[in-house]
Amino acid sequence: MPPIDYSRGAAVITGASSGLGAEFAKQLAARGADLVLVARRADRLEALAAELRAAHRVAVTPIALDLSAPGAAADLAGRLDQLGVDVHTLVNNAGFGMYGPFATADADRLTEQVQLNVAALVDLSRAFFPSLTSHGDGALINVASTAAYQPIPSMAVYGATKAFVLSFTEALWNEAKPTGLRVLALSPGATRTEFFDVVGTERAKNGSYKTPEEVVALALSTLDRRNPPPSVVSGRVNRLSIVAMRLVPRRMLVNVVGRVMGPRAAKTSLAAQR
Repeated sequence: MPPIDYSRGAAVITGASSGLGAEFAKQLAARGADLVLVARRADRLEALAAELRAAHRVAVTPIALDLSAPGAAADLAGRLDQLGVDVHTLVNNAGFGMYGPFATADADRLTEQVQLNVAALVDLSRAFFPSLTSHGDGALINVASTAAYQPIPSMAVYGATKAFVLSFTEALWNEAKPTGLRVLALSPGATRTEFFDVVGTERAKNGSYKTPEEVVALALSTLDRRNPPPSVVSGRVNRLSIVAMRLVPRRMLVNVVGRVMGPRAAKTSLAAQR
């Protein structure tokens, strides 16, 4: 397969106001893609849009939208249809994690987490799938996490949502093969974004920090391969850790992760929005 020609249509990027989402916007704009930037923080989207228009002379459409709200994906698809935007690439990056014991977590916040990390990602993928597959070289990137590869006590729902993203995306990779659409689950480890700053703990951190530039470059270079894999893990240490975990009995693995992630007596859940 030749490298993807991102200039053939627009790239929709969720969670685009900071971190990996903003970096995807920068690197895709540098490759000639028009952009649709989606997040809740309108001021940040407008500032990033102005920067990218000036730097790369691409069309950038910022859309302030809470994707955790029911019907948000259909709302976004309808808006872009009205604007005549031809979606070639979709980066499902929006998501958040909560730290703390499940028993005391805010129930509404847990529902919001599942809605954003799982339901919105599925809805967006389905809404834009016909457009993505129509180009013959489109791209669908779903941001999972190294948390997808084992249960995460004290971040139980977050880990489970990312395990869903990994499994779902790898299945789509197979289904999309005849269309030419390249599908990739990207699993970053610890990355220099707002995630750990806001969550208030680095207990889930594994290995050294990567920069957003490194993580996004890995995703795009992986998709440029002649035969891209269904998923990729950022960081050599993370990749080795995942291989090692497959050799450990499940009971032992969960207990070890639980000790690392403690304390069990924590009484509040802290949240980080990406």
